[in-house]
Amino acid sequence: MTDTLRKAIEDNAKGPRQATADGVTVQQHPLKDQIAADKYLAEKEVAKNPARALVRVRIVPPGAA
Repeated sequence: MTDTLRKAIEDNAKGPRQATADGVTVQQHPLKDQIAADKYLAEKEVAKNPARALVRVRIVPPGAA
């Protein structure tokens, strides 16, 4: 679902915000709101598995080879 939302945001950013044809007006959600929704869904996905939020780092002290 997140990939489709990211693709939709990308497509919407390329297109017009508002279009009118034959007296019918179509308007998209503001890009700012779409990005906020994407961030919310990404955070929700990470919250399902808290271990994915952790980053593993190997620390090598200086001078050690």
